[in-house]
Amino acid sequence: MITVPDLVVAVGPALFEIVVAGQGDGEVRDVFLADPQEASTGQPGDLVLGFGLGSPEEAVELVERCAVGNASGIILRTTLAQDPAVMAHADKRRLTLVALQPSVTWAHVVWLLRGVIDRAAAPDSPTAGDAGVHQELFALADAAAAIVDAPVTIEDNQSRVLAYSSLHDVSDTDPTRVSTIVGRRVPAEVIAHFRARGIFRRLARSSEPFLVPDGPNGIRPRLVVPVRAGGEWLGSIWAVVDGPVSAEVTTELSNAASVLALHMLRLRAQADVARRSAIDRLRTVLRQFSPDTPLDVRLPPAPWRVVALGSPAAYDVPQELDLWESTGRRHGWSEPQLADLDGTVLAVVSDGDGPGSWRWLRKLVIDLAKDFPGTTAAAGGRARGAADLPSSRAEAVELLGLVRRELAPGPALRVEQAWHVLTVHRAVTSLDTTKLDGPLATLLRHDIEHDTAFVDTLQAWLNYPGQPQQAARELHLHTNTLRHRMKRIGEIARLDLSSPRERLALQLQIAAVRTEH
Repeated sequence: MITVPDLVVAVGPALFEIVVAGQGDGEVRDVFLADPQEASTGQPGDLVLGFGLGSPEEAVELVERCAVGNASGIILRTTLAQDPAVMAHADKRRLTLVALQPSVTWAHVVWLLRGVIDRAAAPDSPTAGDAGVHQELFALADAAAAIVDAPVTIEDNQSRVLAYSSLHDVSDTDPTRVSTIVGRRVPAEVIAHFRARGIFRRLARSSEPFLVPDGPNGIRPRLVVPVRAGGEWLGSIWAVVDGPVSAEVTTELSNAASVLALHMLRLRAQADVARRSAIDRLRTVLRQFSPDTPLDVRLPPAPWRVVALGSPAAYDVPQELDLWESTGRRHGWSEPQLADLDGTVLAVVSDGDGPGSWRWLRKLVIDLAKDFPGTTAAAGGRARGAADLPSSRAEAVELLGLVRRELAPGPALRVEQAWHVLTVHRAVTSLDTTKLDGPLATLLRHDIEHDTAFVDTLQAWLNYPGQPQQAARELHLHTNTLRHRMKRIGEIARLDLSSPRERLALQLQIAAVRTEH
């Protein structure tokens, strides 16, 4: 957790100054781009960036909208932040007001704040070593911007922003680039526009830079340079330009893309190491957790459930893990908590609502199973603390096995819905079928020696107590034939079917024998 005062201290007083303290003890979780069209701006945990304001009146209006949205604070240029009217409204609303020095670009501010907030959210994150690579990417973005004399973003092949140039202010670009930087990925509607024009198809197939013409909603032209290594498309450089650029500039940007490819490969390698480390730590917690051991994995707020996941038979376990991670992210789960353990892919989900919850995952699995049969999910019992996770995991794995064998209804089921199936299964699997005694053993020997079907007959009779017609239909027999067989069974083996315990014992023994076969 980090507060606005802590954030200002972390970035440094040379850039920021708190003008109005307000309620500065609230947590800052993100930076937010002010939208002049909305009645409220931001929400609890948001630090609002008030760029593009031309007068104290506009600043006062933004302060009021931030107060309505309960934002954690607001950043304005020094001249506006120190205006008496703006300060008075911020003080009245108890909103923390921060002044930004005029020499700093807004793009640079977003970069700095994002870095501090992310590190505060995960101070022990294994990706902390990536900082050097990220700084180099930003330096490359600035270098590319200097080459083309235009704002630049560096994106991966999923349209996620890895770095951007800080040499040009927001006024030098268009709303799409601003939204891309603040949201750390290209907006969905912009991606749809570029995809419709075949931009991503061209990026995936070609190494040659090309110009993208202007588009709707103020999208300016862009020079796009694919970034490839060994034929693999890693990402791209996007420069906001006014029109075609010279061949010399294009060549220099292509050279920069070659250098960038090495950095992106290094970043991916570090991300793979971090991912493996996170999976290993989650495995440890799911296998056995001691209350004395600190929880070193990032989980949503408790309570949790452990979910065992199944995929179509064509996938092996590593592929399943990758598949579920990419599927979760694609459907809004920003930080999937996944690991493979003893041949099963496991997820830790919250017991609430929204992406990453059991309700959300259940609906996703049901939808996926319509097109990909074999997609299954079984949720263990509720874990109120980390010590409960191993037992929830064991229940989930056990239940997934029953769903796969069609002994429990799928494709998505939680343990509370299948308690009776689990109870019978546990009782059945505890029986040693090599040491059966009593009337069932006698009937099994008789069936083998005389080619009869008395065990099947007894099973149907027990499954439909007091319903001989239904039991006969199950066996495709006449009711009188069924009654005759039951009489013969009573002559061969000593049975007391009026005893509830004896009926239950016989049903469990029969289920155990059927499970073996």
